[in-house]
Amino acid sequence: MAKGKTKTMFFCNACGYESAKWLGQCPACKEWNTFVEEPVVKTSAGKVTKPSERREPSKLSEVSVTNEIRMITGIHELDRVLGGGIVTGSLVLVGGDPGIGKSTLLLQMCQSLVADGHSVLYVSGEESVRQIKMRADRLGAFKNEMLLLSETDLDIVVETVQRLKPEVVIIDSIQTMYREEIGSAPGSVGQVRETTSALMRLAKGLTISIFVVGHVTKEGVVAGPRVLEHMVDTVLYFEGDGSASYRFLRGVKNRFGSTNEIGVFEMRGNGLSEVANPSEYMLQGMPENEAGSVVSCSMEGTRPILIEVQALVCQTNFNMPRRTAAGTDYNRVNLLMAVIEKRLGIRMGECDAYINVAGGMRIHEPALDLAIVAALLSSYRNLVSGAGSICFGEVGLVGEVRAVHMAEQRVLEAAKLGFKRCILPQVNKEQLELTETQLNGMKLLGIRTIHELQEVL
Repeated sequence: MAKGKTKTMFFCNACGYESAKWLGQCPACKEWNTFVEEPVVKTSAGKVTKPSERREPSKLSEVSVTNEIRMITGIHELDRVLGGGIVTGSLVLVGGDPGIGKSTLLLQMCQSLVADGHSVLYVSGEESVRQIKMRADRLGAFKNEMLLLSETDLDIVVETVQRLKPEVVIIDSIQTMYREEIGSAPGSVGQVRETTSALMRLAKGLTISIFVVGHVTKEGVVAGPRVLEHMVDTVLYFEGDGSASYRFLRGVKNRFGSTNEIGVFEMRGNGLSEVANPSEYMLQGMPENEAGSVVSCSMEGTRPILIEVQALVCQTNFNMPRRTAAGTDYNRVNLLMAVIEKRLGIRMGECDAYINVAGGMRIHEPALDLAIVAALLSSYRNLVSGAGSICFGEVGLVGEVRAVHMAEQRVLEAAKLGFKRCILPQVNKEQLELTETQLNGMKLLGIRTIHELQEVL
């Protein structure tokens, strides 16, 4: 290598795997065409640890466990997803599509935190302090002062945090931050990895809670190396259709609480508004006595949410029938249609089929199977499933209806909203121990196969 020439390496954009040469397929994550060339960061020789400084292994029984110190954000839906509040010294990654409301949510969180007397530093690499002030004015007045910093140099950001020592720091966004000693552009694999590592050391060393905003790719994952999600303590995804008012905050990783929790918000002119009862909210505007419309119940973490499943089945005018699925797995819909054709003798192969989960939610749990089958049969037969009916259950390849988890919570949620009939797996019905008062007059219908479902409909 010629003197003065910068040494480069190839990095995988998906997982951060390093290679001395370009490879078509990553050996680690098996993704294709993900390698990019970037300069190697020169680091000083590591410090030799003296024998007296080495840490000895500890016995598991001797390790003391204390509850984490949490800060309440004042936004109940956010606290739910975080597991009860912000853990001191945690590093949280918030991802989502552009314009979905990530910055608005974090700014509302800052508004609540400073009102409770917490010190907050908001660092933006994309907006000026004037732009942040204009967005803050739309959310309402701040009772106490919040510190703003418009900067992209991470070294300046780290020095400012070390000097001011705020309790909470917002970095918006990680793709705009850079370090001068790394020759690559901001947002590259090397820059994202090194800046996240520096922020992690800062959060743990000073016990400061840091929120990092990350942009997502067209596949819906956070842009940058996958190691970014492994380094942080919590990963939150802000989802929703940009044309709709619904927004869903989903926790996909949480070292301090349960995963797959969901928070529901509505985007309004003055910011994001919490939805205290998502089931009632998701069923607003649902048509009554219409074929192809069925209500089901999905579990998002520990929260039951009632949703409407819509189906439209009609004779096709083409050699290949057209199938679409919005809000659920396309391949799962095709599988369920094949089960209907085989077990019930209905010629689904001659029909176009369109499935939609109303409200913009994406549901992939098997408990939605029975509602999809019921909606397809209702639309095909042009029969109304019945007002005040709800169904849930998993459907197998031989047409059997299998049990699902947390059936009691689903039934109680349906009874609370006044549903009069619940179609569920027979196994779940036999296991339920609910009183007439809890059921609120709702009738339980247990079924074992989709043949029985057809008779009930």
